[in-house]
Amino acid sequence: MKLSLRIWRQPDAQAEGKMVSYEIDEVSEDASFLEMLDVLNERLIGEGEDPVAFDHDCREGICGACSLVIDGQPHGPQAATTTCQLHMRKFKDGDKIDIEPWRAGAFPVIKDLVVDRSAFDRIIQAGGYISAPTGTAPDAHAVPIPKQDADAAFSAAACIGCGACVAACPNGSGMLFMGAKVAHLGLMPQGQPERHTRVLGMVAAHDDAGFGGCTNTGECAAACPKEIGLDVIGKLNRDFRKAAIRAA
Repeated sequence: MKLSLRIWRQPDAQAEGKMVSYEIDEVSEDASFLEMLDVLNERLIGEGEDPVAFDHDCREGICGACSLVIDGQPHGPQAATTTCQLHMRKFKDGDKIDIEPWRAGAFPVIKDLVVDRSAFDRIIQAGGYISAPTGTAPDAHAVPIPKQDADAAFSAAACIGCGACVAACPNGSGMLFMGAKVAHLGLMPQGQPERHTRVLGMVAAHDDAGFGGCTNTGECAAACPKEIGLDVIGKLNRDFRKAAIRAA
């Protein structure tokens, strides 16, 4: 395939960035999007130029490290997938493709397509955990849990923290991510001791990090590669109201 790429290049966090054009004509339609960038970087290195910096790790759609806005869409045009699982057969020979980093105030650009997502880590540190007694592991099914709650918790726990929800949100809100973390712990018996302190701490960390507020546009759920629904934001809001009343 032959492609025309426009890629955001930014030497460091303090420098101004710009879109730079590249032509590439040696990419297989069976290659993943990241493999296509590998091909480009091999050429750039061979020509003595600085390769394009981008995040990646497992390349199996599990870790959430890959984070690109492709033609204006987080993770690209294929629904319910991460960038690493997007393949070039989704594009046509001769296509022009724009590649940018996540665009959000809470995710500052470090270099090129790499952003600092440590704000998510601070939200988790503020309450995304449970108290667990030491000792032997409990027997399986020792604590009865309604199947509906177990299924909902499992779905929320699928969040990989990639940040596509933030990049897609016009307000740069992290409510879908935070809602998923609050919901999956709040639905389980093990998560009840910290239920109210958890949501207050995580919301405070979210706001301190500079994320925007949720206005229910739904772009976050549409961009989520794990198809997490807006219902987790509803669960988060309910828990927050209850916790705020208790703390008053």
